[in-house]
Amino acid sequence: MVSGVLAALGAGLLWGLVFVTPLLLPDYPGTMLSFGRYIAFGLIALIPAWLDRKRISVLRQQDWLAAFRLALVGNIIYYAALASAIQLADAPLPTMLIGTLPVVIAICSNWSPHQPSERITWNRLLVPLLIIFAGLMLVNATELRNLSPGRSLADYIQGGFLTLVAVAAWTWYPIMNSRYMKVCTHISSTTWATVQGLATLPLALAGLTLFGLFSGLGGSALAGAYAFPLGPQPEKFIGIMLLLGILASWLGTLLWNHASQKLPTGLVGSLIVFETLAALLYTFLFRGVWPEPQVLAGVGMLCVGVAFAVRVFQPVRHGS
Repeated sequence: MVSGVLAALGAGLLWGLVFVTPLLLPDYPGTMLSFGRYIAFGLIALIPAWLDRKRISVLRQQDWLAAFRLALVGNIIYYAALASAIQLADAPLPTMLIGTLPVVIAICSNWSPHQPSERITWNRLLVPLLIIFAGLMLVNATELRNLSPGRSLADYIQGGFLTLVAVAAWTWYPIMNSRYMKVCTHISSTTWATVQGLATLPLALAGLTLFGLFSGLGGSALAGAYAFPLGPQPEKFIGIMLLLGILASWLGTLLWNHASQKLPTGLVGSLIVFETLAALLYTFLFRGVWPEPQVLAGVGMLCVGVAFAVRVFQPVRHGS
């Protein structure tokens, strides 16, 4: 339980970096940020794949198909939608909607758990989820005041829709990933992180190629004036993509896989709140401002809600 929670915390701290990346590279389309990040992830995964080649060589076809599905939905679609939403509507609105993931995932995973022993009665689950939800609302009520007046209503509508796509993708990903890891106990968290990186690489390369062809054919609505493939700041772009590939993608996925093996699916879904907290921390550091008291109160409620969730799920692990 302790190692699983700490692993989820580490993954959240690393994944929070992806929320400030579109702000650091505002001239880059969200799709390019997604393809760049996951090409870096796939290339970096080649190194541990060579070191772990014996265990990877015994994986079945169904393992690779599962890895491709998870990579497509949880990596490419999720981050392309999120990065595009942040650029369209700025960070506060997408952060608020993505922030509901801990509650949404916990509800969906408890609705139809893969393992009956993981089911939690709704009255026990209600208290921590309500506390987490109240904390999210406190945090985001303040954040929504920072909506940029320069954005149009259409930008906010498009950004909100893309964020909902990201929410759907990342509701499906951790539930399916957790279930697969609990069934396929022969696959270690390190091997599975590497395999997902390998599965992501051809998908990202194909997406990048299509993006380049579309841009060359005059797809200005998507690409704008983007200088394909490395954009206006190639050194900065490559450096940030490699950083995300190592930290947010490979190491973050490794830690999340460990948490998925050690914790009930409903609990590990609730712990995505760590990503929200990290995103807030990095956003405030980026802005160079101190959070308002209401935000700090919301953060406190999030921490209390997580503590309650861990306590609620603990007997399930002891009895499983």
